[in-house]
Amino acid sequence: MIHLDRNKISSLSNIELLARQVVEGFITGLHKSPFHGFSVEFAEHRQYNTGESTRHLDWKLYAKTERLYVKRYEEETNLRCRILIDRSPSMYFPYNHSSDFENPDKITFSIYAAAAIMEMLRRQRDAVGLSLFDSEIKLHSPAKSNYRHIQLLYSYLENLLEKPKPAKNEFTDVASTFHQIANTIHKRSLVVIFSDMFDNNNPDELINALRHLKYNKHEIILFHVTDARLEVSFEFGSRPYKFVDLESGETLKLNPKDVKNQYSTSMKEYRDLLKLKCGQYKIDFVEVDINKGIKEVLLPYFLKRQKLY
Repeated sequence: MIHLDRNKISSLSNIELLARQVVEGFITGLHKSPFHGFSVEFAEHRQYNTGESTRHLDWKLYAKTERLYVKRYEEETNLRCRILIDRSPSMYFPYNHSSDFENPDKITFSIYAAAAIMEMLRRQRDAVGLSLFDSEIKLHSPAKSNYRHIQLLYSYLENLLEKPKPAKNEFTDVASTFHQIANTIHKRSLVVIFSDMFDNNNPDELINALRHLKYNKHEIILFHVTDARLEVSFEFGSRPYKFVDLESGETLKLNPKDVKNQYSTSMKEYRDLLKLKCGQYKIDFVEVDINKGIKEVLLPYFLKRQKLY
């Protein structure tokens, strides 16, 4: 049974409320930071609370502001996490105007799953940053652990839920985005990716970009987001369909049964390649079927990770 303070509910956004419900349901207590105590470098300031130790007061800042602030260090924030969400047109498949938490398309699934992870990290005082991308990086926030910052990230996710899908011809450039973001992460971090990994580049370029993200010993988790029934098994029946490429706008009329075997084989080969390369480079590869629901996807994974630390 989930119990939330009714007096606080009215101040929460829908996405934050759902994230808290998910965390209350099964994530609380599972997370143990793999980098706890990894560094004692200065991270940020927080306001001094009456009665606590004055050991880490920043007296120089007090001289400037006449307010008491305490220096926070990396060991207090445990972990720095960057969440990457692919918001290219293909992530809006299957396009559904009524897509929601219970019946998500790929982007909606990714948003709510990311929000649940943010809530889990917030409870552990971990620093979280958010990046959104399609043909280029659309948002790249810093990684912080304070509640005001987390609320700002929730608002970015809320806006992403409400905005229509990007226009066609917004081709995904996952490889280029990963390279750019890798160059911005200077401290050891956990990088969580939500993407269908559909990219204009050849697979080798995409794999090289993933390897770049592993630079400086970052830990990478790739949630490979698909609609398994339609995108993997290609279960469209035997009548003719008009297929529209969500990124290029190109249309193709055909009977799905004529290409199902070839299509499914190609998809399996690509997925197996991603799994193989991720395994070689020690990147956690998590297969996501949006039809299974967020809880079913996240729970086994976090149970698994709990045993590793």
